[in-house]
Formats: sequence, C-alpha cells, structure tokens
Amino acid sequence: MNKSLICPRFEKAMGILSQRWTGLVIYQLLNGPQRFSTIETSIGITGRVLSDRLKDLENQGIVSREVYPETPVRIEYSLTEKGLSLEPLLRDIEKWSQTWVNLEDGNE
Repeated sequence: MNKSLICPRFEKAMGILSQRWTGLVIYQLLNGPQRFSTIETSIGITGRVLSDRLKDLENQGIVSREVYPETPVRIEYSLTEKGLSLEPLLRDIEKWSQTWVNLEDGNE
C-alpha cells in the first residue's frame, strides 16, 4: 500500500483554501467587517457563489456572521481569530504575486 507523503491536515487546509473565490473572500475581509453586497461588488462574485463560500467559511470557523436587529436587518461578515491568522499567508502571496505574476501573458 502506497501511503501519501502529504500531511492530512495540510491536504485539508489546501482543499479549503483552493476553492474558487475563497482566498479572495478572506482577503477582502482582512479590511474588517463587511456586508454581503460590499463583498459581492468588491470581488465581482455572484450572490449565489458568495453565499455558498461564506457558509463554507462559517462552517470552518473562519468567518463569523453577525445579524443586527435593525430595520432593515443588517448582516455583517468578519474573520474569526482563525480567519485572521491567515493574514500573514495572504500577505506573502500578495508580495509573491507582485514579483512573479505577469498579467500580460499569464504564463508565469
């Protein structure tokens, strides 16, 4: 039997973070609590996909959802401590992209 050499926790983490739009949603929430429509507009994601991503991230304990009993009801999303701990990783990816990602040809 050939045993995987990749740590199961690392594999699961990559599975969470590699879902389409997930990294961008987390990156957007690094700016602080935001309403659904703000996130949707900022990253150009459809409402349905954003709703799915936020639910997934909430289930993973990365995002929290706060409902304010106002009229109309206000709902804000923010990063939990677990979500905020991803900031150094995302900032490193941001720095790496500035050096190595070429927007003109997409081959790098």
